[in-house]
Amino acid sequence: MHTQHVAADPRASLLVSEAVAPDGVLAAARVTLLGSVSRVDGPSVDPVRTDYLARHQMARGWVDFDDFAFYRLEVADCYFVGGFGAMGWVTAADYRSAAPDPLADAAPGILSHMNADHADALVLYCRAFAGVEARAASMTAVDRLGFRVVAQVDAGMRGLRIPFPREVRNTGDARTVLVEMVRDARAQSGGAGPR
Repeated sequence: MHTQHVAADPRASLLVSEAVAPDGVLAAARVTLLGSVSRVDGPSVDPVRTDYLARHQMARGWVDFDDFAFYRLEVADCYFVGGFGAMGWVTAADYRSAAPDPLADAAPGILSHMNADHADALVLYCRAFAGVEARAASMTAVDRLGFRVVAQVDAGMRGLRIPFPREVRNTGDARTVLVEMVRDARAQSGGAGPR
């Protein structure tokens, strides 16, 4: 059915989302790519086929069937949602020139470590850098510019974005900045707060 629809009208959109965050899909970063779909033919097929099979090895059983073909979405527009209240249009040129965030591959490990071993620091970050009196907090996302937390407050749960004081380029930088932020947060509170 998809092939028939694309043949009749090539306009399409594709929603790409990070894994659902612990606080639900509304806090997950996602982007809708809008554009036109066209069939990949000729010499362009071989590299696309190779790339596809590298990611989907089980497709070897049907990738050479006569009714199987590759299609490309030529992105004309992007709508990005970074979580609660963080959204906007991204030009196709900006989308094409963007590089993956340097923490993208390390983010799951950072989240796991912070949530398992530094729950007290997450509460302190909420208080010092977002002005929110959290009873508990969980880190739900991290990137080169900062991180998102879900804070447990008197009124329920609250999503927060806490920026890093400077851009980080790797996990070592992230660790250094997070430690500095704890030190700064403790200094702001006169040394009080979780350890």
